[in-house]
Amino acid sequence: MEKTVAPAAMVKFGTTQRKDAWWAAPTATVAVLTLFVIYSMVRAFENNYYIAGPYLSPFYSPLLLFDWWPLSPAFLILWAPAGFRFTCYYYRKAYYRAYAAHPFACAVGEPHRDYQGETKLFLFQNLHRFFLYAAVVVLFFLWHDVIKAFSFGGHFGMGFGTLVLLVNTVLLSGYTFSCHSFRHFVGGNVDCFSCAKAGRVRFKLWKGVSSINEHHMLWAWTSLFAVMAADLYVRLVACGAIHDLRIF
Repeated sequence: MEKTVAPAAMVKFGTTQRKDAWWAAPTATVAVLTLFVIYSMVRAFENNYYIAGPYLSPFYSPLLLFDWWPLSPAFLILWAPAGFRFTCYYYRKAYYRAYAAHPFACAVGEPHRDYQGETKLFLFQNLHRFFLYAAVVVLFFLWHDVIKAFSFGGHFGMGFGTLVLLVNTVLLSGYTFSCHSFRHFVGGNVDCFSCAKAGRVRFKLWKGVSSINEHHMLWAWTSLFAVMAADLYVRLVACGAIHDLRIF
């Protein structure tokens, strides 16, 4: 008689027949995301060293300084990109597995019996497309900061910080516009592109977004490291720990 294997949710947590290092990916996810959250919160509460010459930290862009706002101006900005990442379809899979162990990995016993997901506790995840719109607005200001980073005392130039901000914004753009919601925005709700209004243009946009959507996970992680590195670079230059290298 053929042996019946119980579903992962019905066996003891961690039980598996897998021989590979299945725990490595969720463990690394916990370490990296926890580090990023701690770093971001510390920098936001620090409320200092966010401008260095023509460079503005991406955590504070756009810089909103109001007398009526008693906290760091970063909190007026970070909710948009943070909400966009937290509700991202890829990141949901990553942190559901890493923090909630649901599922911890394929064919590995988990501590949950059923899945309620976005129907109860995480109902707000359905706001992802609205966070996308807010993230695009922030992205516009980041590109404005890149343009300003080419101006030194009113003269065109380039420093290493210019490249840091440029690479960061390119990666954030790739992450934002490879988003599943943006792909649906340009090509969703269409059964026939040739029959739809501006169908040819929408089809080309959909194909373009689909091509970068295939690498959405790569965009997600590289942009996460890039935005933290860009903020750290601006901070180190602003506090005098390092000097910005002028390329020309």
